[in-house]
Amino acid sequence: MLFSDPHVGGPIMRVIRGVAPPRARFRLATAVAVMVCGVGAAAEDWPQFLGPDRNGVYRGPALAETWPAGGPRVVWRKPVGQGFAGPVVVQGRVLVFHRMGNNEIVDALDAKTGASQWRYQYPTTYRDDFGFDEGPRSVPVVSNGVVYTYGAEGQLHAVDLATGQRVWSEDTMRRFGVPKGFFGAAGSPLVEDGRVLANVGGPKAGVVAFDARTGKVLWTASDDQASYSSGVAATIAGRRYAIFLTRNGLLGLDPATGAVAFQRNWRARLAASVNVAAPLVVGDLIFVSAEYGPGAGVLRLEGSKLVDVWASDDVLSNHYANSVYRDGYLYGYHGRQEFGPSLRAVELKTGKVQWSEERFRAGTITLVGDRLLVIREGGEMILAPASPQAFRPLARAQILTGTVRAYPAVADGFVYIRNDATLICLDLRR
Repeated sequence: MLFSDPHVGGPIMRVIRGVAPPRARFRLATAVAVMVCGVGAAAEDWPQFLGPDRNGVYRGPALAETWPAGGPRVVWRKPVGQGFAGPVVVQGRVLVFHRMGNNEIVDALDAKTGASQWRYQYPTTYRDDFGFDEGPRSVPVVSNGVVYTYGAEGQLHAVDLATGQRVWSEDTMRRFGVPKGFFGAAGSPLVEDGRVLANVGGPKAGVVAFDARTGKVLWTASDDQASYSSGVAATIAGRRYAIFLTRNGLLGLDPATGAVAFQRNWRARLAASVNVAAPLVVGDLIFVSAEYGPGAGVLRLEGSKLVDVWASDDVLSNHYANSVYRDGYLYGYHGRQEFGPSLRAVELKTGKVQWSEERFRAGTITLVGDRLLVIREGGEMILAPASPQAFRPLARAQILTGTVRAYPAVADGFVYIRNDATLICLDLRR
């Protein structure tokens, strides 16, 4: 349902579903959702990649700091298909984007039980040239009662959150003449003020803005090829920006018009360069990081100019996992995934490494209060203080086997995480 109160939402939704055509149902449902629930997701929801603010920060109820000997309680588990796309959680639903057979699928599950609510699917012919996973890579985005997904072949779909019905879709690779990348389309779309922004990567259509309600193309910007990074929105010195790390570098756009506000090359000379981590904005500073040569740096935005604060390939070069920020310090991975990257704390304004856990193994980091929730690629989950003094784990448990690369969703005291075959819900409430 769109509504937290079934007595309010139920009758209205029955009318909407029964008498209005699909496009009108979408407009009416969105208007009613705004009236009853407000526009944004609740603070304890996890509606998109890296959480409510796309910075890897959980702001719901406090989590337990100790776990039973066998690890946190597994509330439920569910088989899933291929893909690196992590789950999202909105209004009591978990949405998982995956592939089974020759279909890319969005499944809506009850957040507390894992019970299926609806399924949306469409055919895909994606084949990975390197023999890796052939499922979708990008995390869904939920905004104003609509789920937006971006498949491995650049298929952009808008699906009604309440019913699982298609609202609109666009084959971006075909429409904009996008060449196939090394690992398929991977950047999660950015929804900003009624627009869906995607780093499509086509000629004269590097970034494309679609009307969130209809799918109509509103503007295109740049010739930058697509990276595997997801865009972020930020307000700096009173001005709103949509910021992307494309394959070529850092790109700041006016989200309303697509006008280029600033840009900076941030790409290795290698053809195999893979910009993956999303930019991280702290005040007027932008932390940008990539492996294969560009390294990491902090840039200060002064008007339309990006001024170097520091830059180095020896500090915090993120391969695929984003860093998080707290109280003056960055916490993240340094080094390539296949070489056993280090886990580090780095001072934001100086690039000084405070501590480094060498050959820690790849994974993901989420900031939960003043703690780091680390999930290693091998399925171990660790809770530790976000402190520049040292890395001192408070709790750890083996929660999954196989390969865990998808980012978790943390919502209302529960953690939802998947490997290459299973999605589980863990109870981490105090």
